[in-house]
Amino acid sequence: MAITQQTPPGSGPDLRKGDIDAAAKENMREGSLAPKVFIPAAVIMAAFIGITLAFPHRTKEIFDALQADVINYFGWYYVAIVAFFVIFALYLGFSRMGDVKLGDDDDEPAYPFTTWFAFLFAAGMGIGLVFYGATEPLMHYVDPRPGVGDGTREEIAQAAMSQAFLHWGLHPWAIYVIVGLAIAYATHRLKLPLSIRYSLKPLLGDRVKGGAGDVIDIVALVGTLFGVATSLGLGVMQIAAGLGYMNIPAQGNGWLVGIIVVLMAITLFSVVTGLEKGMKMLSNGNLILAAIVCLFVLVVGPTLFLFRNFVGSIGNYLQNVVAMTFETLALYGVDGEQFQAAWTTFYWGWWISWSPFVGMFIARVSKGRSVREFVIGVLLVPALTSFFWFSVLGGTALHQELFGTGTSLVSEDGTVSAENALFQMFHNLPGGVVLTAGAVLLITVFFVTSADSGALVLGMLSTNGSPEPKTWIRVFWVLVAAATAISLVVIGGSESLSAIQTVAILTALPFSVVIVLMCISLYKALSVEHRLFVRAQRRNARREIEASVAEQIDDRVNELVAEGVEDRVNAAVGEHLDEHLDGQLEAALEEAVDKAVEAKVEEAVDSAVESAVEAKVEEAVEKAVDEVSLQVEANTAAIEQIRTVTGSIPVVKPQDVKQTPWNK
Repeated sequence: MAITQQTPPGSGPDLRKGDIDAAAKENMREGSLAPKVFIPAAVIMAAFIGITLAFPHRTKEIFDALQADVINYFGWYYVAIVAFFVIFALYLGFSRMGDVKLGDDDDEPAYPFTTWFAFLFAAGMGIGLVFYGATEPLMHYVDPRPGVGDGTREEIAQAAMSQAFLHWGLHPWAIYVIVGLAIAYATHRLKLPLSIRYSLKPLLGDRVKGGAGDVIDIVALVGTLFGVATSLGLGVMQIAAGLGYMNIPAQGNGWLVGIIVVLMAITLFSVVTGLEKGMKMLSNGNLILAAIVCLFVLVVGPTLFLFRNFVGSIGNYLQNVVAMTFETLALYGVDGEQFQAAWTTFYWGWWISWSPFVGMFIARVSKGRSVREFVIGVLLVPALTSFFWFSVLGGTALHQELFGTGTSLVSEDGTVSAENALFQMFHNLPGGVVLTAGAVLLITVFFVTSADSGALVLGMLSTNGSPEPKTWIRVFWVLVAAATAISLVVIGGSESLSAIQTVAILTALPFSVVIVLMCISLYKALSVEHRLFVRAQRRNARREIEASVAEQIDDRVNELVAEGVEDRVNAAVGEHLDEHLDGQLEAALEEAVDKAVEAKVEEAVDSAVESAVEAKVEEAVEKAVDEVSLQVEANTAAIEQIRTVTGSIPVVKPQDVKQTPWNK
């Protein structure tokens, strides 16, 4: 797989809140080198390239021996660890942890759904899909997985499609989900740099700033470099095969090395001149070209068969995915080991070594998404893209072989040429020459954009996450990637594919440990986030309950007090005060009563609210009412005293009052 965006879109990480020092921030802004990461990685790659080019045959023998040992001792580990990644990714997406947002709680997604899905689609397309689209189902049909070969031709063909779906469906993208999610959480939620080391900050703490972080970035950088070189090696092999079908002889290591040099020169031109907009347009145009090739094959090929094959293959895949996920072929001895090494173990290693590249891309474009949206989107959109691509190209190849439409795609010795099968299939379709030219152009552009984007990601890793590494750093990694691809071609010779597969399997082993640590780090961080979220929910609910109870108590107490005070005061005043009582005395009396009542009511309400929070609402209300009643009685007594004092004032009856000007 290859990311076809030259520069992953999206703003760089917000470093205003991240837990990094000022010097690191400044280095990131300037794109300066991190020597403790760059130098060890450069030395490792220089040693690999130098030894492989100086001693190609001996190196191949060592690689073959190492591959056998890795398959014998760690083949089960790759199967188990990738199965765990799938389960863990689904758990994160569909548990309550999925509510956590990759960014601040009020952040909106950086891109709308349609644009975000387009980015994920772009991440799912690349050299690998073009190389294996027609080849893999056909190779599984001709040389089935052990235990499948006893079925009918149709059953074997169906199993071949399911096997291809396994290698290109949910499993690789579950790996990318974990790596991308760990990076996105650290970058957008914790405001840390876009780097592998900081994805482990919740687990390792400040140790990611020191030697431990340097080792993590070195492992990621070397693994990514070999992942890029694997894709470039596959691409150059198929470009050479396509040129051969266009009557341009391009056989042998000399041609392969020449193609790599030419394409890398184009990549260097892009990097040095800064033609980023042009590279983005080329990348987007290449996606359109890939869609055109796929749809053209769908239309001119067996259209109805391909649609039926697409639906049926998804069903068969879902029916058998669990068993295939855990299949190690242990009961089939050497045949099982060879199949695992050539296919499943190779793929799992390739995806693991490629995961920092894809993970950093999808992390950058996913700010503002929830964990659940991230998991579902990253798992489903690229997987469905791969399923449709294989159903069309692989289905067409199987249809030609099953029903004899056109020249056989299988050679006389019963094998399938991995790099030639696509062009042989095109040859049997209308417009085969145009399709071949389009496919060669497609792979060529994927080669250049993959190398260019790979250099950017490698530059970011070697600068502790700078979104804009210096140009010379990117140029250096372009040259190293080219030299690595050349060395793989040289040591492989006529078996270059085997050498590429071996390197992918070997280099993925150390980074698989980093991904396991990412799982632990993610679980720890998201668990804390979930607990804090639950606490906040409970705190808000308690505040709402307290406010509601306090409001109810306040309303009820005010109502009771107002009714009681108003009735008793009015009765007392009505009975004992004359309507001609001095206005000032009456006003003073009312003011004194109001203040006393208000003070006591406020005290009673406060007491009632506090008691209500302690689940004693009813008792508090009764107590408050009792206290108010006592106060009212006290006020009544006061009024009685006032009446006694004022009792000496004669009561003038209305009929005794003479009409005078002042009382008219």
